[in-house]
Amino acid sequence: MATPGPVTPEASLEPSKAPVIEGFSPTLYSKPESFKEKFIRKVRENPVVPIGCLATATALGYGLYCFHKGHSRRSQLMMRTRIAAQGFTIAAILVGLVVTSMKSRP
Repeated sequence: MATPGPVTPEASLEPSKAPVIEGFSPTLYSKPESFKEKFIRKVRENPVVPIGCLATATALGYGLYCFHKGHSRRSQLMMRTRIAAQGFTIAAILVGLVVTSMKSRP
């Protein structure tokens, strides 16, 4: 069995630089975005998703509070409300994806 010889790459790979892929632009923006800028841009693109996330977190928090206080009926209602809010959030994400894909078509 023959052992392979040393491999000589045609182009040197530098881990500090992004790879160059022909016909691919890695970013549409000229400068890197901070977390805050990206968050604001995403909220403007699909404002319903953060509302759904907030509703989910609120229902979860209040449901856990009711569970801790011993209000089992209200706790169950809040857990069901949380499931509805999660469904609303997922539907908002899917609608946002469809709208975004329709905008990007020529």
